[in-house]
Amino acid sequence: MAKTTLGAGAITLGVAITFSGCVASTSAQGDAPIVGNSQESAAAPKQPDIIVDKPPVESDFPIVKPIDCTLGQDCFVLLYPDRDPTSAAKDFNCGQLTYDGHKGTDFAIAGWTSDTDVPVLASAPGTVQAVRDGVRDYRIESENEFATVKGIECGNGVLMDHGNGWTTQYCHLEKGSVSVSQGDSVEAGQQIGFVGLSGKTTFPHVHLTIRYQGDVVDPFVGTGSKSGCNVGERSPLWIEPDVEYVSSGLVRAGFSDGAVDMPELWLDGQRGDRFPHNGPALVFWSHVYGVQQGDTEILQLTDPNGRQEVNVNQPIQSSKRVYLSYGGKTTRNGPLVKGTWTGRYRLVRNGETIVDVTKTSVVE
Repeated sequence: MAKTTLGAGAITLGVAITFSGCVASTSAQGDAPIVGNSQESAAAPKQPDIIVDKPPVESDFPIVKPIDCTLGQDCFVLLYPDRDPTSAAKDFNCGQLTYDGHKGTDFAIAGWTSDTDVPVLASAPGTVQAVRDGVRDYRIESENEFATVKGIECGNGVLMDHGNGWTTQYCHLEKGSVSVSQGDSVEAGQQIGFVGLSGKTTFPHVHLTIRYQGDVVDPFVGTGSKSGCNVGERSPLWIEPDVEYVSSGLVRAGFSDGAVDMPELWLDGQRGDRFPHNGPALVFWSHVYGVQQGDTEILQLTDPNGRQEVNVNQPIQSSKRVYLSYGGKTTRNGPLVKGTWTGRYRLVRNGETIVDVTKTSVVE
């Protein structure tokens, strides 16, 4: 049962939902995804939309993650390859972090500006086969804008040949950041650009597609497994032990002086740690991924005197890839109490706390 306690002048809990992917629709109702092959580019031919069953290959292909960050701290995997051969979509863990026809792995960051400069790295040694640069960084916000990136869905990208039938493709790099050229020899872990928002994408990330003899390979599974989830024994390609499946987690949390807009959060907006006592409001927000129906969310906002202005405890009504909650206090009934305010958000699943984040903000 939902429990909600609100102080005078409190902003009731707001919920904004988006069905996120390389391309996704955004609405308060969580519409079904609009599918795009965002990993495709003029540099690479169109490939099958599903992971094709292949026998195990004799040559190993060890890889490193294609981004210079620490998973679970300043980046996370938001989408995995789709392993369902039908029009449905499942990641290898039979989870929801994919969409129909998604061919790669999306390593995302919480927010992006042109000054973010998170390096994109080559996942394996090889030769640059093709590059594209010069596509603007822009977050696609509606279906009407798809035509603006037709034919350049990958955005700024790099295609690499690693020999023995293996290739990798990197998409959505920042305009002007691609630092390799066709024919260059590249080492594993070498920088090839920066994370951006180019092409057909709704959130900042690098999309990595791995192919063997032209067929998509799920790097969390390896070759030799049939399409579909519940693959049983896996042979992941990742060298690093921290590249693991995470079903849910925190994107980030913070404060603003009004209602929160998810597109602005992806563009590194609506953040602050100091606010005027006579401003319009103080709002605590939490941006998470992988919420599941039946989870419980608890959002609290406490003033400097220990008074809980917002205390919401309610079930998640439906599973969502990306989910945003917020609650706060306006100044309609008087100024905010000066001092340190505390916001806390928890996501609980089957009695286990999945997300637990606390943030503070100073009202002056």
